Amino acid sequence: MSNKRHTVLYTGITNNLEDRVFDHKVKRNKKSFTARYNCDQLVYFEEYSNVKEAIHREKQIKKYNRGWKVNLINGLNPDWTDLSKDWFDEKEFVLYKEHDK
Repeated sequence: MSNKRHTVLYTGITNNLEDRVFDHKVKRNKKSFTARYNCDQLVYFEEYSNVKEAIHREKQIKKYNRGWKVNLINGLNPDWTDLSKDWFDEKEFVLYKEHDK
């Protein structure tokens, strides 16, 4: 995940990518890293069928320096497009915000 200006990168793991991205976009956990730094753009992801492999890969990526992460993203998504931009209807965000009040 990244912010709109691509100055911050966040790496995480989940068993439900769509739900987790929605959490980041609505800032469900207001004190989280992604909420504080407005990381709501999905710019890269990998899929694994084995959770141990996924955790190993997450730890591996977290150790890499920013330049390596940028190269990884550029290899898949050179324009840094939000890969989740078509996943949600704006109504979902409005409903969440109304419910969150």
